Amino acid sequence: MLVILSAGIAPGLALLSYFYLRDEYDAEPVALVFKAFLFGVIITFPIMFLQYVLDVEGFVTSNFSTAYLSSGFLEEFFKWFILIFVIYQHVHFDEPYDGIIYGASVSLGFATVENILYLVANGVEYAFGRALLPVSSHALFGVLMGFYLGKAKFSPEEGKVKWMIMSISLPIILHGTYNYIFLSEKNWVYFMIPFMFFLWWLGLKKVKQAHRLSEHHYKSKMIKDPVRHSG
Repeated sequence: MLVILSAGIAPGLALLSYFYLRDEYDAEPVALVFKAFLFGVIITFPIMFLQYVLDVEGFVTSNFSTAYLSSGFLEEFFKWFILIFVIYQHVHFDEPYDGIIYGASVSLGFATVENILYLVANGVEYAFGRALLPVSSHALFGVLMGFYLGKAKFSPEEGKVKWMIMSISLPIILHGTYNYIFLSEKNWVYFMIPFMFFLWWLGLKKVKQAHRLSEHHYKSKMIKDPVRHSG
């Protein structure tokens, strides 16, 4: 059991550490990052219950509804809800890149529990594949969600709604597509490999953009208050 727990937890912690350590400015409080991760853990269980209810009541009757409603919409909406009501207004969410850290934290909390449950049920031999696909895809959905929440928080008022909509709609679409490939394609691996390359390319592109936005944000603060933000 210890081996399964280690194999289930390690990918999420490794990915979270990667995105956390790429913060080029004020490091986020570890306690708050862990809190976001823990909320991701907690929401796993109501999500699984709702997915069970949707299945039993016959609301998901096709691969499309399973992929985009039961998985994509439910899972990403709960993550987004947590980020909006727990993290978005927090004083430590003070630069655009922070959205990526907290988005990845919530997503990886969820992915870690899901990963452990899968390995318990199916065996530790699936750990490597799970790390490459479900865990990393959840991390990247969180990166994209957090990127657009960071854009929303630090954009002028007229742009906030657009970025808020992007923060929830894009992860739902990509998550649904990820699941739909698994459910609908017999030779899913031929579609999944280019999809994951695209997802990593897009996620890392947003990481770079977030760094530039944070740099601009701090330069603006320096201009407005050079004494407070020097040294």
